[in-house]
Amino acid sequence: MSRNRPLRVLHLTTSREVFFDQQIETLEAKGVDTTVVVVPNEDQIDGDMGTGRGVWEYLEFFPRVRRALRDGDFDVIHANYGLTAPYAVTQLSLPVVLTLWGSDVVGFDGRVTKACAWRCDAITVRSEEMRKLLGRDAHILPSGIDLERFRPIDQRTARENVGWDTEGTHVLFPYSPEYERKNFPLAERVVERAETELGQQISLQTISGVPHEAVVYYMNAADVLMLTSDHEGSPNTVKEAMACNLPVVSTAVGDVRERLDGVSPSRIGTSEKQLVDGLIEVIRADNRSNGRDAVREVSWDRIGDRILELYRSVL
Repeated sequence: MSRNRPLRVLHLTTSREVFFDQQIETLEAKGVDTTVVVVPNEDQIDGDMGTGRGVWEYLEFFPRVRRALRDGDFDVIHANYGLTAPYAVTQLSLPVVLTLWGSDVVGFDGRVTKACAWRCDAITVRSEEMRKLLGRDAHILPSGIDLERFRPIDQRTARENVGWDTEGTHVLFPYSPEYERKNFPLAERVVERAETELGQQISLQTISGVPHEAVVYYMNAADVLMLTSDHEGSPNTVKEAMACNLPVVSTAVGDVRERLDGVSPSRIGTSEKQLVDGLIEVIRADNRSNGRDAVREVSWDRIGDRILELYRSVL
């Protein structure tokens, strides 16, 4: 790599997730020259009974990666999500950094990841849980949070902005109810049981198809964020809630326990009863949390610096 030009990195990804685009923006702001190649038809779900992405799209991805490698003078290839790893490790001239997102360490995706991991020069995972599932050494590096976008806002103003009743208790389930892995039925049961024990109505709110820049208003409009996922890496919704000082009640997935360490009021539950008790406790506390102070360590600026250090370590 010439000292007279910026670091050039080829990024491979299955989709342009919000946090991925924020990663790219952060690296470019720090002087990295980035090129991104995405698996075709990213708006479709992988393996969706033949109607979504399948083998054909991943076959089509291969020549796209090869063209990018041929046309670009790169220093590092950065594979984002385990299913992109085969396309990175089948070239032998560039060091490979592999970033895993969560579900790519289990099931079929996990088998692909583990088959390629030995060939990567550096691997990052979101949490210690993921590192254990991967079964090999990896850097723990959560995705970052935009502290300028996600910030405390007056709750009444936020509720008026999103069209919620300005009175009452609102619990936010920050996904579509149809997103099976997020386990909306568990969130419903927890809220129903908390309603019964508290003797008051609780509005369980969901969001889907909302522009990312609008999510901050939902976070500030809510009294509690409810996360009931079966599996996560480092869920950005928890960090976004923390940045807004929104209390969180969550299952013990990914790095959530680590992120919420010392954050109050917020609770982790390993059973439905614990989630119910945690939700009741947080609602009774009737306070915003101190999450913003705790989440500063994973601002995108700091995460970007750590990624740069990783690139330099493999050159």
